[in-house]
Amino acid sequence: MAESKPPRPVDALPAAGDPDPLAEVQLDTRLAYPGVFFNVIRDNVLCPDGHRGVREFIRHPGAVMIVALLDENTVVLERQFRYPLGRSFIEMPAGKLEPGEDVQECARRELREETGYEARQWQRLGAFHNAIGYSDEKIEVYLARELSFVGASTEAGEVLEVFTAPWRQLLDWIEQGSVTDVKTIIGAHWLERHLSGRPAADTAPPARG
Repeated sequence: MAESKPPRPVDALPAAGDPDPLAEVQLDTRLAYPGVFFNVIRDNVLCPDGHRGVREFIRHPGAVMIVALLDENTVVLERQFRYPLGRSFIEMPAGKLEPGEDVQECARRELREETGYEARQWQRLGAFHNAIGYSDEKIEVYLARELSFVGASTEAGEVLEVFTAPWRQLLDWIEQGSVTDVKTIIGAHWLERHLSGRPAADTAPPARG
């Protein structure tokens, strides 16, 4: 049951490594479904209140997203058909990590393969977990600048429409509801903060998981 006490004010987050009174204990685990790109895991857990529950989630290899800044006003974007929702979405370039692949090297590879651009300047903006209720996916975000076009090389079945737009226009599309992809929304706002001189997110080194 939830606490019956009113919430208390908190001015600091728990320190990393401190015991978590909300943690659930894994009793057993099994592979529920082996996918082509992802695996579905089914665990039995013990909750802090003594309840036993089932947790099903997607085990994800991790991903990167690239905020590709063509000049101070323009970003490189894509339109891609997303089958689960049956329509195309406007997105920033992104892709999954290959086994053992360095995160920044993955960003370089995805930018080149999907958009045809290479970047001379790279900067990590931060990372986020985009689907914490059903996936362990973590997306690392890099800012790419000083771009030069060398030609795209997408895989068979990866059909993209690459285009450029003012990043302020992208913010307008987000406000209007025309852009709803969460990673692109985060990337656009982190870019705005970065260009205004405010830190976009954490500055800790990237970590898997």
